Order: sequence, then structure tokens, then C-alpha cells
Amino acid sequence: MGIAWSTHLHDQLDWHWRNHLRPRLDGLTDEEYLWEPVAGCWSVRPRGTGTAPASVGDGEYAIDFALPEPRPAPVTTIAWRLAHVIVGVLGMRSAAHFDGPPVHHDHFPYAGSAAEALRQLDAAYAVWIDGVRGLGEEGLARPCGPSEGPHAEFPLAALILHINREVLHHGAEVLLLRDLYRNRRTLGDRVPAS
Repeated sequence: MGIAWSTHLHDQLDWHWRNHLRPRLDGLTDEEYLWEPVAGCWSVRPRGTGTAPASVGDGEYAIDFALPEPRPAPVTTIAWRLAHVIVGVLGMRSAAHFDGPPVHHDHFPYAGSAAEALRQLDAAYAVWIDGVRGLGEEGLARPCGPSEGPHAEFPLAALILHINREVLHHGAEVLLLRDLYRNRRTLGDRVPAS
């Protein structure tokens, strides 16, 4: 009896998405979406108002950006983290592997509102998860190809595991920022124990 790896890889992410991550994003406000918990945050901003060495994107809003990334990396807002998942984690990979719409950091209409970001996130996730669901065992074994640079010869299953980790990781960061935002008034009142 074989193992249905395609099903397991799909279910690993989709269970988390449906039962944990996506429900906890409901009700995200614009204030939370753009909240900067510390000075020097990177975010999604109206074009021409960025604070990073570069800003990229098409449309009214652009994302703070730099190559190479500064060390240590700046703290990022919910807006920035969602944009990263929408474009770099799901969108570009769906375009390369599942005939999704063309997506690139430099030419993306970044969302200026929480509602628009969640629409973009839902659309990007739908293309990705449908693509994974349809792979089958042969699809999982095929090489990733040139879009994955030095990982071109890795099986597509390795990329799917990586994307699962990325969505889980960045999703957890976003949810933590929501928790901190909700409790921001009490955080400043606490005195550290000595």
C-alpha cells in the first residue's frame, strides 16, 4: 500500500489554513494591518513614502524593500508580512508551477487596506492549494525547474514542504502581531521583574 503524499502535503497546509490561520484573520482592521510596533518598521505604504532603501510595486502602494536585506532584518508590519506571503511565497510559485497569474515583487498592486490584502491572500492561496491538490505522485517527483534557482533539481515535493513552512511561519508572525496589537495598551504598563 502506497502513501498518498500529494494528499498529505495538501492536507497539512489546508487544515491549518481552514482551522487556524484564516479564521483568525477575520476582522483585521486597517489600523492593525498598518500598525508599526517599533520604530523603523518596513510596511506597505503610499507610493513615495517608503522608509527602506527601496520600494517596489505597481499602483498606489509599494512595499519597503532592500537587497541585500539589512542585518538584522527590520521588524515588519502585518501588511508587509501578508504581502510577502501573497507575492513571494504563493503568487510567484503558483505562476511558475501551476499556471497562476504572473506575479512579481516589482509589478504587484500591493494592498493599502486589510480587506484588499485578505482578498489577495485568499486568491493566491486558492491557486496554490488547488495546484498542490492536483499534482499526484508524478507531479511531486518532477524537478522544480529554473524558477527555483539553485533548487531547480529538487523535487516539487520539497518546494511544497518549504511553502507549507513559510505559510505556517509567517502566518504565526501575523497572528502574534494581532495579539500584540490587541494588548498594546497593557504592554507599556508592565514593569519588568528584577
